[in-house]
Amino acid sequence: MNAQSPVQSNLIAEPRGGWLSRAIAMPFVRILDGIDEGLTEGTLEVRLPNTSVRILGGRSAGPMATVELKSWRAILRLAWSGSVGWYEGWAAGEWASPDPVPLFDLFMRNRTTLGRAARAKGASRLFKRIRHALRRNDRRGARRNILAHYDLGNDFYAAWLDSTMSYSSAIWAAGDDLSAAQRRKQAAILDRMALVPGSSVLEIGCGWGGLAQEAHDRGALVSAISLSPSQLAYARSHHAPAISFEQIDYRDVQGQYDAIASVEMVEAVGARYWSAYLDMITRCLKPGGRAAIQFITIADDVFEHYAESADFIQTYIFPGGMLLSESRFQALAEERGLLWTDRQAMGVDYAHTLTRWREQFDAAVLPSQFDARFRRLWQYYLMYCEGGFRSGGIDVVQVTLVKPPRDAALKQIDQP
Repeated sequence: MNAQSPVQSNLIAEPRGGWLSRAIAMPFVRILDGIDEGLTEGTLEVRLPNTSVRILGGRSAGPMATVELKSWRAILRLAWSGSVGWYEGWAAGEWASPDPVPLFDLFMRNRTTLGRAARAKGASRLFKRIRHALRRNDRRGARRNILAHYDLGNDFYAAWLDSTMSYSSAIWAAGDDLSAAQRRKQAAILDRMALVPGSSVLEIGCGWGGLAQEAHDRGALVSAISLSPSQLAYARSHHAPAISFEQIDYRDVQGQYDAIASVEMVEAVGARYWSAYLDMITRCLKPGGRAAIQFITIADDVFEHYAESADFIQTYIFPGGMLLSESRFQALAEERGLLWTDRQAMGVDYAHTLTRWREQFDAAVLPSQFDARFRRLWQYYLMYCEGGFRSGGIDVVQVTLVKPPRDAALKQIDQP
């Protein structure tokens, strides 16, 4: 069997052992039945704790995944707590896979037909929703959430990122190594802003300063902001002193700029504050100005459920984070008179970027404060994200928001 050829039949091995063993297994088998019904693409081979094997799905082409269930408890965790429970089962050694990436691809690819079969339910879902709401990104919360993720330390990120210190999707071409692909991404963002020498540029969420330096090298006058003291310290020590690196909340930015860049920062804003983020862009762009935005989306068909709970990443990796519903975000931008132009989706590029990050992370010598459990958490995180992008249910997009020139806006007002 392979990912290009659908399995012709769904093979089911009955639980082995005596009547007690079969009785214990049957409730869990019913959960597997629900997953089987929801897998319309791809195939999942499951080795059960009683040594029997089930082949789930197999109705059409798609990812081929293999899972060994070492404990029935892993299935309970999945059924009760969704992606959070599935990670906790993995961390506890209750399930294993030779390659979890196709498994994450499979579950996300079949997201609508699986329905509630692999999502948090009941009190578990309510608890996660409340905890996520308490991590909202008001001014105090945004700083706390950013520190929790980005202030793990510059040495940590330098151990496995490339020389540009870019922690966002690259854009790949034949023959690229990771640094070349990241510079290709930076160039694409800068090209969208149509910079000329002397252009004033604001970067929202500047990371370690690589994009700000590239804009400076094109002759732009660059102001860059972040809430991470560690990132800002690195940026100030590694890049041109003419670049202004400031610790400031995006809501507090003043002045107007010819261009604005924002690369995978809006995921840290949260749906509640998308309007504030776009208000700032509208206010701070000069008429005729251009904002180049790169952001991660989740498919609209699961956004409502996603927004009402908290997944593995929001729980363990990035408190307060939220992927975008592109349709909702675009509508908010257009309500403010911003023109949504030159959209480019590049989820496959992100999957490849994550593969390279994972290879480098696996080989990295991390600072001594990060133990084996932390390393395994981040390995899982990188595989989880890669599977999501390979499925198409998660995507990354670049778009240019254009603020119409003043005369165009006046002409529109004058029309009857």
